[in-house]
Amino acid sequence: MNMHSSPEIERLLAAPAPDCVELMRHGSKSFFAASRLLPARYRDAAVSLYAFCRVADDEVDGSGASPDTLAALHRRLDAVYAGVPHAIAADQAFARVVHRYRLPRRIPLALLEGFQWDAQGRRYRTFEELLDYCARVAGTVGAMMALVMEVRDERALARACELGVAMQLTNIARDVGEDARMGRIYLPLEWLREEGLDPDVWLLDPRFSASIGRLVERLLREADLLYRRAEEGLWNLPRGCRPAILAARLIYSDIGVEIRRARLDSVNRRAVVSGRRKLVRVAQSLPCALSAPRRPRGHVPLDAIRFLVDAASSAIADLPPRNVAEKAAWMVNLLVTVAERERSTQAWHPPGQHQSDQR
Repeated sequence: MNMHSSPEIERLLAAPAPDCVELMRHGSKSFFAASRLLPARYRDAAVSLYAFCRVADDEVDGSGASPDTLAALHRRLDAVYAGVPHAIAADQAFARVVHRYRLPRRIPLALLEGFQWDAQGRRYRTFEELLDYCARVAGTVGAMMALVMEVRDERALARACELGVAMQLTNIARDVGEDARMGRIYLPLEWLREEGLDPDVWLLDPRFSASIGRLVERLLREADLLYRRAEEGLWNLPRGCRPAILAARLIYSDIGVEIRRARLDSVNRRAVVSGRRKLVRVAQSLPCALSAPRRPRGHVPLDAIRFLVDAASSAIADLPPRNVAEKAAWMVNLLVTVAERERSTQAWHPPGQHQSDQR
Protein backbone atom coordinates (compact mmCIF):
# COMPACT_ATOMS: atom_id res chain seq x y z
CA MET A 1 0.00 0.00 0.00
CA ASN A 2 3.08 2.26 0.15
CA MET A 3 1.97 3.60 3.51
CA HIS A 4 4.90 5.02 5.49
CA SER A 5 4.81 4.22 9.21
CA SER A 6 6.65 6.35 11.74
CA PRO A 7 5.96 7.98 15.13
CA GLU A 8 5.63 11.31 13.32
CA ILE A 9 2.95 9.97 10.97
CA GLU A 10 1.14 8.28 13.86
CA ARG A 11 1.10 11.59 15.70
CA LEU A 12 -0.21 13.38 12.61
CA LEU A 13 -2.95 10.81 12.20
CA ALA A 14 -4.29 11.17 15.73
CA ALA A 15 -7.96 10.89 16.68
CA PRO A 16 -10.49 12.54 14.34
CA ALA A 17 -10.69 16.27 14.70
CA PRO A 18 -13.88 17.81 16.14
CA ASP A 19 -14.54 19.17 12.64
CA CYS A 20 -15.12 15.59 11.44
CA VAL A 21 -17.63 14.91 14.21
CA GLU A 22 -19.52 18.08 13.34
CA LEU A 23 -19.64 17.06 9.68
CA MET A 24 -21.47 13.86 10.61
CA ARG A 25 -23.67 15.57 13.21
CA HIS A 26 -25.03 18.06 10.65
CA GLY A 27 -24.47 16.17 7.39
CA SER A 28 -26.34 12.97 8.25
CA LYS A 29 -28.43 12.93 11.39
CA SER A 30 -29.41 9.31 10.78
CA PHE A 31 -25.81 8.12 10.59
CA PHE A 32 -24.83 10.31 13.52
CA ALA A 33 -27.57 8.85 15.71
CA ALA A 34 -26.55 5.30 14.86
CA SER A 35 -22.81 5.99 15.20
CA ARG A 36 -23.20 6.93 18.86
CA LEU A 37 -23.84 3.24 19.57
CA LEU A 38 -20.49 2.12 18.18
CA PRO A 39 -17.61 1.31 20.53
CA ALA A 40 -15.15 4.23 20.61
CA ARG A 41 -12.46 2.66 18.37
CA TYR A 42 -14.98 1.89 15.64
CA ARG A 43 -16.88 5.15 16.11
CA ASP A 44 -13.76 7.24 15.50
CA ALA A 45 -13.03 5.32 12.31
CA ALA A 46 -16.66 5.63 11.12
CA VAL A 47 -16.58 9.39 11.69
CA SER A 48 -13.32 9.64 9.76
CA LEU A 49 -14.70 7.67 6.81
CA TYR A 50 -17.85 9.77 6.74
CA ALA A 51 -15.88 13.03 6.92
CA PHE A 52 -13.70 12.22 3.92
CA CYS A 53 -16.67 11.04 1.83
CA ARG A 54 -18.76 14.07 2.84
CA VAL A 55 -16.04 16.63 2.13
CA ALA A 56 -15.24 15.04 -1.23
CA ASP A 57 -18.91 14.95 -2.25
CA ASP A 58 -19.50 18.55 -1.15
CA GLU A 59 -16.45 19.79 -3.05
CA VAL A 60 -17.57 18.10 -6.26
CA ASP A 61 -21.07 19.58 -5.93
CA GLY A 62 -19.80 23.01 -4.82
CA SER A 63 -17.42 23.33 -7.76
CA GLY A 64 -20.08 22.53 -10.31
CA ALA A 65 -18.38 19.17 -10.85
CA SER A 66 -15.18 20.82 -12.07
CA PRO A 67 -12.60 18.42 -13.58
CA ASP A 68 -9.97 20.33 -11.58
CA THR A 69 -11.76 19.43 -8.34
CA LEU A 70 -11.87 15.76 -9.26
CA ALA A 71 -8.18 15.81 -10.19
CA ALA A 72 -7.40 17.46 -6.86
CA LEU A 73 -9.33 14.77 -5.00
CA HIS A 74 -7.27 12.08 -6.73
CA ARG A 75 -4.07 13.87 -5.69
CA ARG A 76 -5.33 14.06 -2.12
CA LEU A 77 -6.13 10.34 -2.16
CA ASP A 78 -2.61 9.66 -3.47
CA ALA A 79 -1.22 11.66 -0.55
CA VAL A 80 -3.36 9.72 1.91
CA TYR A 81 -1.98 6.42 0.66
CA ALA A 82 1.57 7.78 0.62
CA GLY A 83 1.21 8.55 4.33
CA VAL A 84 1.51 12.31 3.84
CA PRO A 85 -2.09 13.59 3.84
CA HIS A 86 -2.81 17.22 3.12
CA ALA A 87 -3.39 19.57 6.04
CA ILE A 88 -7.14 18.94 5.91
CA ALA A 89 -8.82 17.42 8.96
CA ALA A 90 -10.89 14.96 6.92
CA ASP A 91 -7.87 13.78 4.91
CA GLN A 92 -5.73 13.29 8.00
CA ALA A 93 -8.46 11.38 9.81
CA PHE A 94 -9.12 9.21 6.74
CA ALA A 95 -5.38 8.51 6.36
CA ARG A 96 -5.34 7.17 9.89
CA VAL A 97 -8.11 4.71 9.01
CA VAL A 98 -6.44 3.68 5.74
CA HIS A 99 -3.16 3.11 7.57
CA ARG A 100 -4.62 1.21 10.50
CA TYR A 101 -7.08 -1.01 8.65
CA ARG A 102 -5.19 -1.47 5.34
CA LEU A 103 -8.09 -0.27 3.22
CA PRO A 104 -7.47 -1.28 -0.42
CA ARG A 105 -7.08 1.80 -2.60
CA ARG A 106 -9.48 0.36 -5.18
CA ILE A 107 -12.39 1.04 -2.84
CA PRO A 108 -12.07 4.84 -2.32
CA LEU A 109 -11.07 5.11 -5.99
CA ALA A 110 -14.45 3.61 -6.87
CA LEU A 111 -16.09 6.23 -4.65
CA LEU A 112 -14.37 9.01 -6.59
CA GLU A 113 -15.46 7.30 -9.81
CA GLY A 114 -19.06 7.57 -8.64
CA PHE A 115 -18.56 11.28 -7.93
CA GLN A 116 -17.15 11.63 -11.44
CA TRP A 117 -20.28 10.03 -12.87
CA ASP A 118 -22.29 12.67 -11.03
CA ALA A 119 -20.00 15.35 -12.45
CA GLN A 120 -20.68 14.03 -15.94
CA GLY A 121 -24.43 14.16 -15.34
CA ARG A 122 -24.62 10.48 -16.18
CA ARG A 123 -28.04 8.88 -16.46
CA TYR A 124 -28.83 5.22 -16.01
CA ARG A 125 -30.70 3.37 -18.70
CA THR A 126 -31.40 0.23 -16.69
CA PHE A 127 -31.79 -0.63 -13.02
CA GLU A 128 -28.56 -2.67 -13.26
CA GLU A 129 -26.69 0.45 -14.39
CA LEU A 130 -28.16 2.34 -11.45
CA LEU A 131 -26.88 -0.40 -9.12
CA ASP A 132 -23.39 0.14 -10.56
CA TYR A 133 -23.64 3.78 -9.51
CA CYS A 134 -25.00 2.93 -6.05
CA ALA A 135 -22.16 0.45 -5.53
CA ARG A 136 -19.64 3.23 -6.09
CA VAL A 137 -21.13 6.02 -4.02
CA ALA A 138 -22.52 3.88 -1.17
CA GLY A 139 -21.45 0.25 -1.47
CA THR A 140 -17.88 1.49 -1.06
CA VAL A 141 -18.74 2.94 2.33
CA GLY A 142 -20.24 -0.40 3.38
CA ALA A 143 -17.08 -2.21 2.29
CA MET A 144 -14.80 0.17 4.20
CA MET A 145 -16.96 0.02 7.32
CA ALA A 146 -16.90 -3.78 7.19
CA LEU A 147 -13.09 -3.74 7.10
CA VAL A 148 -12.96 -1.25 9.96
CA MET A 149 -15.16 -3.61 12.00
CA GLU A 150 -12.82 -6.48 11.09
CA VAL A 151 -15.33 -8.59 9.18
CA ARG A 152 -13.64 -11.78 7.94
CA ASP A 153 -16.49 -13.50 6.07
CA GLU A 154 -16.94 -12.69 2.37
CA ARG A 155 -20.69 -13.19 2.56
CA ALA A 156 -20.91 -10.69 5.41
CA LEU A 157 -18.79 -8.30 3.31
CA ALA A 158 -21.27 -8.63 0.47
CA ARG A 159 -24.16 -7.90 2.82
CA ALA A 160 -22.37 -4.74 4.05
CA CYS A 161 -21.94 -3.50 0.48
CA GLU A 162 -25.59 -4.29 -0.29
CA LEU A 163 -26.70 -2.35 2.78
CA GLY A 164 -24.94 0.70 1.33
CA VAL A 165 -26.70 0.12 -2.01
CA ALA A 166 -30.08 -0.16 -0.26
CA MET A 167 -29.49 3.15 1.52
CA GLN A 168 -28.59 4.86 -1.73
CA LEU A 169 -31.72 3.55 -3.42
CA THR A 170 -33.68 5.03 -0.50
CA ASN A 171 -31.88 8.35 -1.01
CA ILE A 172 -32.82 8.37 -4.68
CA ALA A 173 -36.46 7.55 -3.91
CA ARG A 174 -36.57 10.36 -1.32
CA ASP A 175 -34.88 13.01 -3.49
CA VAL A 176 -36.67 12.63 -6.84
CA GLY A 177 -37.99 16.20 -6.78
CA GLU A 178 -34.86 17.76 -5.30
CA ASP A 179 -32.65 16.08 -7.90
CA ALA A 180 -35.00 17.04 -10.75
CA ARG A 181 -34.88 20.72 -9.78
CA MET A 182 -31.09 20.50 -10.14
CA GLY A 183 -31.47 18.93 -13.58
CA ARG A 184 -30.59 15.45 -12.34
CA ILE A 185 -32.47 12.23 -12.78
CA TYR A 186 -31.50 8.90 -11.26
CA LEU A 187 -34.64 6.89 -11.98
CA PRO A 188 -33.83 4.24 -14.61
CA LEU A 189 -34.72 5.64 -18.02
CA GLU A 190 -36.30 2.34 -19.09
CA TRP A 191 -38.66 2.55 -16.11
CA LEU A 192 -39.70 6.08 -17.05
CA ARG A 193 -40.41 5.10 -20.63
CA GLU A 194 -42.42 2.09 -19.49
CA GLU A 195 -44.65 4.61 -17.70
CA GLY A 196 -44.92 6.68 -20.87
CA LEU A 197 -42.69 9.47 -19.54
CA ASP A 198 -39.99 11.25 -21.55
CA PRO A 199 -37.14 12.02 -19.11
CA ASP A 200 -36.14 15.30 -20.78
CA VAL A 201 -39.71 16.56 -21.02
CA TRP A 202 -40.43 15.63 -17.40
CA LEU A 203 -37.29 17.43 -16.18
CA LEU A 204 -38.53 20.67 -17.77
CA ASP A 205 -41.51 20.61 -15.41
CA PRO A 206 -41.05 17.94 -12.73
CA ARG A 207 -44.43 17.13 -11.25
CA PHE A 208 -45.69 14.27 -9.15
CA SER A 209 -48.03 11.80 -10.82
CA ALA A 210 -49.25 8.27 -10.31
CA SER A 211 -46.56 7.15 -12.75
CA ILE A 212 -43.78 8.73 -10.70
CA GLY A 213 -45.31 7.23 -7.57
CA ARG A 214 -45.11 3.75 -9.08
CA LEU A 215 -41.43 4.26 -9.90
CA VAL A 216 -40.69 5.45 -6.38
CA GLU A 217 -42.44 2.35 -5.03
CA ARG A 218 -40.36 0.11 -7.31
CA LEU A 219 -37.17 1.64 -5.90
CA LEU A 220 -38.38 1.19 -2.34
CA ARG A 221 -39.25 -2.47 -2.96
CA GLU A 222 -35.77 -3.12 -4.34
CA ALA A 223 -34.25 -1.38 -1.32
CA ASP A 224 -36.41 -3.43 1.06
CA LEU A 225 -35.12 -6.68 -0.46
CA LEU A 226 -31.53 -5.58 0.13
CA TYR A 227 -32.26 -4.37 3.67
CA ARG A 228 -33.56 -7.83 4.56
CA ARG A 229 -30.52 -9.51 3.01
CA ALA A 230 -28.10 -7.09 4.62
CA GLU A 231 -29.47 -7.77 8.08
CA GLU A 232 -28.12 -11.33 7.87
CA GLY A 233 -24.58 -9.94 7.87
CA LEU A 234 -25.05 -8.35 11.29
CA TRP A 235 -24.19 -11.55 13.09
CA ASN A 236 -20.65 -11.57 11.70
CA LEU A 237 -19.91 -8.18 13.21
CA PRO A 238 -18.36 -7.70 16.66
CA ARG A 239 -21.17 -7.75 19.22
CA GLY A 240 -20.58 -4.13 20.16
CA CYS A 241 -21.05 -2.99 16.56
CA ARG A 242 -24.31 -4.78 15.82
CA PRO A 243 -26.72 -2.31 17.48
CA ALA A 244 -25.30 0.68 15.56
CA ILE A 245 -25.51 -1.01 12.17
CA LEU A 246 -28.99 -2.39 12.85
CA ALA A 247 -30.12 1.06 14.02
CA ALA A 248 -28.78 2.63 10.81
CA ARG A 249 -30.58 -0.01 8.75
CA LEU A 250 -33.88 0.52 10.60
CA ILE A 251 -33.71 4.32 10.58
CA TYR A 252 -32.89 4.43 6.88
CA SER A 253 -35.62 1.98 5.91
CA ASP A 254 -38.01 4.17 7.91
CA ILE A 255 -37.40 6.89 5.32
CA GLY A 256 -39.21 4.56 2.92
CA VAL A 257 -42.04 4.25 5.45
CA GLU A 258 -42.37 8.05 5.51
CA ILE A 259 -42.34 8.23 1.71
CA ARG A 260 -45.19 5.75 1.57
CA ARG A 261 -47.10 7.73 4.19
CA ALA A 262 -46.80 10.71 1.85
CA ARG A 263 -48.39 8.56 -0.88
CA LEU A 264 -45.04 8.22 -2.64
CA ASP A 265 -44.85 11.94 -3.44
CA SER A 266 -41.13 12.66 -3.15
CA VAL A 267 -41.34 15.41 -5.75
CA ASN A 268 -43.10 18.01 -3.61
CA ARG A 269 -41.80 16.94 -0.19
CA ARG A 270 -38.76 15.33 1.38
CA ALA A 271 -39.39 12.49 3.80
CA VAL A 272 -37.86 12.90 7.27
CA VAL A 273 -37.71 10.43 10.14
CA SER A 274 -38.52 12.14 13.44
CA GLY A 275 -36.03 12.29 16.28
CA ARG A 276 -38.43 10.35 18.47
CA ARG A 277 -38.69 7.57 15.90
CA LYS A 278 -34.91 7.39 15.69
CA LEU A 279 -34.68 6.94 19.44
CA VAL A 280 -37.20 4.11 19.25
CA ARG A 281 -35.13 2.40 16.55
CA VAL A 282 -31.96 2.82 18.58
CA ALA A 283 -33.64 1.20 21.59
CA GLN A 284 -34.97 -1.65 19.45
CA SER A 285 -31.50 -2.38 18.10
CA LEU A 286 -29.75 -2.80 21.47
CA PRO A 287 -30.77 -6.44 22.23
CA CYS A 288 -29.11 -7.72 19.04
CA ALA A 289 -25.72 -7.38 20.75
CA LEU A 290 -26.75 -10.29 22.98
CA SER A 291 -27.93 -12.58 20.17
CA ALA A 292 -25.92 -15.63 19.19
CA PRO A 293 -23.96 -15.28 15.92
CA ARG A 294 -25.61 -16.75 12.83
CA ARG A 295 -24.03 -17.62 9.52
CA PRO A 296 -25.30 -15.55 6.57
CA ARG A 297 -27.22 -17.41 3.89
CA GLY A 298 -25.53 -18.11 0.61
CA HIS A 299 -27.13 -15.28 -1.38
CA VAL A 300 -25.29 -14.58 -4.61
CA PRO A 301 -23.87 -11.05 -4.27
CA LEU A 302 -25.18 -8.37 -6.58
CA ASP A 303 -23.02 -8.23 -9.71
CA ALA A 304 -22.53 -4.52 -9.05
CA ILE A 305 -20.69 -5.07 -5.77
CA ARG A 306 -18.55 -8.10 -6.66
CA PHE A 307 -15.47 -5.97 -7.35
CA LEU A 308 -15.80 -4.42 -3.89
CA VAL A 309 -15.99 -7.82 -2.21
CA ASP A 310 -12.93 -8.97 -4.16
CA ALA A 311 -10.98 -5.85 -3.18
CA ALA A 312 -11.95 -6.13 0.48
CA SER A 313 -11.20 -9.85 0.52
CA SER A 314 -7.62 -9.13 -0.51
CA ALA A 315 -7.22 -7.07 2.67
CA ILE A 316 -8.82 -9.78 4.81
CA ALA A 317 -6.36 -12.36 3.50
CA ASP A 318 -3.49 -10.45 5.11
CA LEU A 319 -5.11 -10.29 8.57
CA PRO A 320 -3.85 -12.60 11.32
CA PRO A 321 -6.34 -15.13 12.79
CA ARG A 322 -8.14 -13.88 15.89
CA ASN A 323 -9.31 -17.04 17.64
CA VAL A 324 -8.89 -20.81 17.79
CA ALA A 325 -11.43 -21.46 15.02
CA GLU A 326 -9.77 -18.99 12.66
CA LYS A 327 -6.31 -20.36 13.49
CA ALA A 328 -7.51 -23.89 12.71
CA ALA A 329 -9.05 -22.73 9.43
CA TRP A 330 -5.84 -20.89 8.57
CA MET A 331 -3.79 -24.04 9.22
CA VAL A 332 -6.11 -26.19 7.09
CA ASN A 333 -5.93 -23.68 4.22
CA LEU A 334 -2.15 -23.62 4.50
CA LEU A 335 -1.90 -27.41 4.36
CA VAL A 336 -4.26 -27.58 1.37
CA THR A 337 -2.22 -24.92 -0.45
CA VAL A 338 1.05 -26.76 0.22
CA ALA A 339 -0.45 -30.06 -0.93
CA GLU A 340 -1.76 -28.49 -4.14
CA ARG A 341 1.64 -27.00 -4.91
CA GLU A 342 3.36 -30.35 -4.33
CA ARG A 343 0.91 -32.09 -6.67
CA SER A 344 1.50 -29.41 -9.30
CA THR A 345 5.27 -29.81 -9.01
CA GLN A 346 5.14 -33.61 -9.22
CA ALA A 347 2.84 -33.50 -12.23
CA TRP A 348 5.31 -31.39 -14.25
CA HIS A 349 8.59 -32.64 -15.73
CA PRO A 350 10.66 -31.40 -18.68
CA PRO A 351 9.75 -32.72 -22.15
CA GLY A 352 11.53 -35.98 -22.97
CA GLN A 353 12.22 -36.78 -19.33
CA HIS A 354 10.30 -39.58 -17.67
CA GLN A 355 8.99 -39.04 -14.16
CA SER A 356 11.15 -42.03 -13.01
CA ASP A 357 14.26 -40.14 -14.18
CA GLN A 358 13.57 -37.42 -11.62
CA ARG A 359 14.16 -39.73 -8.66
